[in-house]
Amino acid sequence: MAAAAAHAPSSILSIRESLLSGERTAAEITAEYLSRLRRTEPSVRSFIHVADAAAEREAEELDRRIATEGQDAVGPLAGVLVGVKDNLCTANMPSTGGSRILDGYQPAYDATAVRRLREAGAIVVGKTNLDEFGMGSTTEGSGFQVTTNPWDDSRVPGGSSGGSASAVSARQCVVSLGSDTGGSVRQPASFCGVVGLKPTYGRVSRFGLMAYASSLDVVGCFGSSVVDTATILSVIAGHDKMDSTSSSHDVSDYKSELVPLDLLESKPLNGMRIGIIQETLGEGVETGVISSIKDAASHLEQLGSVVEEVSLPSFSLGLPAYYILASSEASSNLSRYDGIRYGRQVSGDDLNELYGGSRANGLGHEVKMRILMGTYALSAGYYDAYYKRAQQVRTLVKKSFKEALERYDILVSPAAPSAAYKIGEKINDPLAMYAGDTMTVNVNLAGLPALVVPCGFVEGGSAGLPVGLQMIGSPFSEGNLLRIGHIFEQTLQNYSFVPPLLAES
Repeated sequence: MAAAAAHAPSSILSIRESLLSGERTAAEITAEYLSRLRRTEPSVRSFIHVADAAAEREAEELDRRIATEGQDAVGPLAGVLVGVKDNLCTANMPSTGGSRILDGYQPAYDATAVRRLREAGAIVVGKTNLDEFGMGSTTEGSGFQVTTNPWDDSRVPGGSSGGSASAVSARQCVVSLGSDTGGSVRQPASFCGVVGLKPTYGRVSRFGLMAYASSLDVVGCFGSSVVDTATILSVIAGHDKMDSTSSSHDVSDYKSELVPLDLLESKPLNGMRIGIIQETLGEGVETGVISSIKDAASHLEQLGSVVEEVSLPSFSLGLPAYYILASSEASSNLSRYDGIRYGRQVSGDDLNELYGGSRANGLGHEVKMRILMGTYALSAGYYDAYYKRAQQVRTLVKKSFKEALERYDILVSPAAPSAAYKIGEKINDPLAMYAGDTMTVNVNLAGLPALVVPCGFVEGGSAGLPVGLQMIGSPFSEGNLLRIGHIFEQTLQNYSFVPPLLAES
């Protein structure tokens, strides 16, 4: 098992200090990350597109600006290399959604989250791999390549944001953006041993995010520490006139609310009430995962909190309801990829043949299956039996979370029922793969924020496989989640979440 180590340091803070002190230049920092990326990418395959020349140019320009205009001229993310999931639009590089139907497509604009990162001084190093249009849990569903897990290259990194998670885990970039429709940030964060945050629905603008299921989609982020994740959220959160579902709720400086280790009280979580969701520690969850989560709960108790089991009776209903609702929305959203409005065109004798040929050639198996499932669920004879009932279940899920979060400050659970499994192990068993989302989908149905922090290991690979603890809060309570996650991360002993790949490379 990986051992030793104190709390995770902030890479963003370290870069900023070395830049402003003159100890290192942005060009040197960028060269270091690009060198590591080139060394590890042949085995990890996190990126669909790497903008190395553009990153080097931006770093040199940043150094010139610091030299001529001084330190005040640069933003809070100056010199920070960011990976962007390839379903977020970027104006100066391809944006494919992991689908062959959009191969070569380059948008005319940046997604709002990407634009805000650039305005803060971040350097976008490339576009990360994903399951096609975000539909999958392993990143094996990409139309381009299969990404591997930096902890063991025979295993999946999770999905659909597997490329973004593995890129941060392998330190190919400092932080990354992902999207989370049913767990696509949190499950890969757990599999790859990094911090992953799914904000409250509406906290971050979806403008420029390729729509999968619009009532569930959220832009999230990955970092190697809670501080880095908090820093990114402060930059990308906030109302956006281009997205009518984005919230005008105040955005905090989340990083400034985090208490460093040397200022913590002996019981920093004193008075905190935490509920472990009972239904997430039962049948279908690996014993090693349950053990790690119980150890994490004991650690939270040692920090002063009261930890109790809480039952959410509607929890098991969330998974089928989620797949009906997400597939239904996808069947509408993906109709734009017809070879005329978007996508590579296959010629046909009439319009139906053109549509059919373009979609048959451009879309993958999983995407086609979900479109068919969603179209079926929305059809006249089945709407009430499937879609309407799934919406009713969604209301029950929201209600049960609301009641539980009135009694507890946060709820905790595993982020996934297992650690990372072998590539190809579940590719031909979609139901087993869907069951892997059982820990995360309810949070999306309820629109709540959730943070995943690494909490332990199970047996597997050369150094063990990481396990993530999921913390769930009330709407717009990201600050509280990050504060608790930061305390947990800093005080967790005897674990180092640096993959063996970095020691070998």
